Amino acid sequence: MIAPAAASRALRRLVAPVPVIPVLVIADAARARPLAEALVEGGLAVIEVTFRTEAAADALAAMADVPGAVPGAGTLLTPSDIDRALAAGAQFGVSPGATDTLLDAAEAAGLPMLPGAATATEAMRLAERGYDFLKFFPAEASGGATALKALSGPLPGLAFCPTGGITRENAAAYLRLPNVVCVGGSWIAPADLLEAGDWPAIAALARGGAAP
Repeated sequence: MIAPAAASRALRRLVAPVPVIPVLVIADAARARPLAEALVEGGLAVIEVTFRTEAAADALAAMADVPGAVPGAGTLLTPSDIDRALAAGAQFGVSPGATDTLLDAAEAAGLPMLPGAATATEAMRLAERGYDFLKFFPAEASGGATALKALSGPLPGLAFCPTGGITRENAAAYLRLPNVVCVGGSWIAPADLLEAGDWPAIAALARGGAAP
């Protein structure tokens, strides 16, 4: 069992060393271990594996065995997703939105969650429940850094990890905001480099993302 406030504190501790969480869609679990090794080498050890493919759980399990890696499961939608994530070794979970059913399951299972919110009302409801570290999703489609900056005034107690449309070019605008702890982005491990198995190139992108 984990309380919402404790879940948010745990996640803040996990992501404190990294400005970027690589958001990964992995179709071939055989690529997971070398990918995780490249990301850890590049300084981005906190990794989100989205549960959008049949290989996702196996990929996450392979990453959980990589020294230094801190893998989490993304796109969690149902209590059964929570069970699959924990069985695969997830250290945290991420959801695009939040329902009471999903959060009840995560809290009962002891999985720290980064629940998604796109509006002030959604963020306030999560804060009311006890979560103060949220995913802002879809970030660019919801107004981008300008919208997130606007939330910092009326909601000063909340911090965010914006995800959705974050790129190497616009990440800095988010990271400068006082209510942003980190960003989530898929540009760190693009599909072409992943397909080619170009681990040195992915490590180099990770180093660029990890740079202050």
